[in-house]
Amino acid sequence: MNLSPLPAIMLEPLVRAALLEDLGRAGDLTSDAIVPKDRRATTVLTARQAGTVAGLDLATLAFRLIDQNVDIEVHRADGSEVAPGDIIAEVSGPARAILTAERTALNFLCHLSGIATATASVVSAVRGHKAKVVCTRKTTPGLRAVEKYAVRAGGGSNHRFGLDDAILIKDNHIAIAGGIRPAIERARSSAGHLVKIEVEVDTLAQLEEVLALAPDAVLLDNMSVDELRQAVVLVAGRATTEASGRITAAIAPAVAATGIDLISIGWLTHSAPVLDIGLDYREP
Repeated sequence: MNLSPLPAIMLEPLVRAALLEDLGRAGDLTSDAIVPKDRRATTVLTARQAGTVAGLDLATLAFRLIDQNVDIEVHRADGSEVAPGDIIAEVSGPARAILTAERTALNFLCHLSGIATATASVVSAVRGHKAKVVCTRKTTPGLRAVEKYAVRAGGGSNHRFGLDDAILIKDNHIAIAGGIRPAIERARSSAGHLVKIEVEVDTLAQLEEVLALAPDAVLLDNMSVDELRQAVVLVAGRATTEASGRITAAIAPAVAATGIDLISIGWLTHSAPVLDIGLDYREP
């Protein structure tokens, strides 16, 4: 997998804010009281469930922002599949720093690995078909970049990152604009030459109307598998086709078999369960 890491300058503000939230006004009262200042420790990040890893750079930052002397040796990089008991990374150094950063590091690592794992399950389900699995803007406020990164770690792709990188005309836009034609015509008159236009449709009749106006992509929302199959035939390669609406790993293969180009899934980022990962102390 060719997975490019996110620049540290993007990650550090997120991790710094999370650590400050946890440290509060007085720091780690428990570790500072119990653990001698010069005590060193070796711990391991261990998978307790099967899944796909994502978020190691954030976990690493959490430890090192507390103390630069914490050393992290990665055994399973982001995008790697792990089984229960697999060691993802070894974390060693000042014991207080490791304990202070533990929860923040695990919060990021478990959450993002959960998203990567959920994505990988759908990607695996549609293997053999051309359909790509993509996420949406249904992300945790402030965490969009890293959650979309986790989708890529799981083998998926990203839909638009925000309101500013593509035009997606949805049902409310159409209603307020007074119809499909005025909505698309106004969008086209205002869009830059590199900005693509996608239109959401709920019915095959709407799709026919939209196709006459030559959009770049059509979002086929909450259509049945049979309707999706008919829609792909109707589009006939004139636009990118995207299926959306309550698509699970169980029904994704049937959706992909219709010949659809993209399957967009909001729950990958807004509802994926965490991957259970623990930080375990190793006796010297």
